Amino acid sequence: MIIVNEVSKGYGSRTLFDNVSVKFSPGNRYGLTGPNGAGKSTFMKILTGETEASNAGTITRPRKVGVLKQDQFAYDNERIIDTVVMGNEILWNAFKERDALCEVENLTEEQMNRLGELEVTIADENGYVAEFEAAEILRGIGIEDADHENLMSTLATDYKFRVLLAQALFGEPQAVLLDEPTNHLDLESIHWLEEFLWQYEGILVVISHDRHFLNSVCTHIADIDYDTIIVYPGNYDDMVEHKMQARQSIESANKDKAKKIAQLQEFVQRFAAGQRSSQVQSRRKEMVRLAPEQMKRSNIQRPFIRFEQDRPSGREVLQVKNLSKGFDGNVLFKDFNIDLLRGERVAIIGSNGVGKTTLLRCLMGELEADAGSVKWTEAATWSYYPQDYHDAITAGSTALDWLMQYMVDEGHQHVRGLLGKMLFSGEDSAKATENLSGGEAARLLLARMMMQKNPVLVLDEPTNHLDLEAVSALAEGLSMFPGTVFVVSHDRDLISDVATRILAFTPTGLRDFQGTYEEYLQDNPLKELAGKGKR
Repeated sequence: MIIVNEVSKGYGSRTLFDNVSVKFSPGNRYGLTGPNGAGKSTFMKILTGETEASNAGTITRPRKVGVLKQDQFAYDNERIIDTVVMGNEILWNAFKERDALCEVENLTEEQMNRLGELEVTIADENGYVAEFEAAEILRGIGIEDADHENLMSTLATDYKFRVLLAQALFGEPQAVLLDEPTNHLDLESIHWLEEFLWQYEGILVVISHDRHFLNSVCTHIADIDYDTIIVYPGNYDDMVEHKMQARQSIESANKDKAKKIAQLQEFVQRFAAGQRSSQVQSRRKEMVRLAPEQMKRSNIQRPFIRFEQDRPSGREVLQVKNLSKGFDGNVLFKDFNIDLLRGERVAIIGSNGVGKTTLLRCLMGELEADAGSVKWTEAATWSYYPQDYHDAITAGSTALDWLMQYMVDEGHQHVRGLLGKMLFSGEDSAKATENLSGGEAARLLLARMMMQKNPVLVLDEPTNHLDLEAVSALAEGLSMFPGTVFVVSHDRDLISDVATRILAFTPTGLRDFQGTYEEYLQDNPLKELAGKGKR
């Protein structure tokens, strides 16, 4: 069990959470939710011991806690099997120190004693079967025995993540803490992760902005809001409904109290100077008792995302004929054809590295295709949301000044108002672009798209840095847009809410499916990934 007792954390005058007491029990899977900046990652670091609380609160945690590392490239020069064993730091450090001592030709008595101590540590940590246990986990995640001695650099990104997850699970930890495990995973890999976590019997605490993932995996939601953390039974949607019902209940009770207080106030005013002093006093006491419950201000903020177009494109937006592209002999797509009409919303899906971004760049003319043609109607201008915001938002400016350069007819106040809709306060709008968080950068790029008012929207992984409220607002904005949309995404709820057409990279080629994502899944259900995951 993980027990958090009266823990507080804040920075300067800002409080993230105050005197939080919460328990995480074995067998339960907890989603840690809250808007960007609410303190989810901070709280997770407090749970791991990486960050200290602001007060004298205490954390009781199991002896073995597995933590998912965020840098998938940090172990590129390590053997795959060694990377897994590193999940037990005590054991790994003992191995390293023992191996170093074994290289010494003439050991001192002190060194001999230390060597004996290390052997005891290794035995206590089951070190003599460590590689056997690590190999068993690796086989379970789809990496064959023949590859265990290879370097991590030989694996595809998705499989590096699997190894890091194996690292977190090595040594049978009583608790596993995962911060955004679905980031940059494709749909098949996310499905694999869900099935994997369903089998875990310890304490799971996971941060995610993927609503579908939270709904699928979690038995409880620990929500950071109102300067505290409240644990709700059920998945994310259950939590949202419970919060809504609780707030509506308080609001309804407050309205009833207000009506009653108004009636009592009328009586007091009428008879305050009369002969009914005892009745007046009684009603005054009742008014105090009926004081409405003060509702704390929620940290949750929802951006207002609405895309407009200055003028619509023609009915026929795009015509692609026999489009082909590959690199170094690897064909990404070949002889691809599509005719796209105004108002269609296309989701592009497929495993990482199959060519989704390349396809977008070929369609926009940023990358020359090997063969074929791309023809847009004259009025089909587009706004583009790149996967890496660093390529689009230049340093050395403020958020306001950066957005101002795209101003056409709008005035200065319009731009400020647009930033306000995207949750940039007056102070935030003056923030240096190089200091923007991922969520702030994402909202700034969406603000640019809103201001450009082009009839075609092209978005490459727009949800990577957005919180759940912003993802929901984006889905609503795209669904209401009367123009044409291309979106590359691994967010299943976004695809379900938005897409009217699916372009799927499959083992047999690029498939054009004219229908919704649910209809596509009926013919192509998600399945366990196969293969070694090599580059």
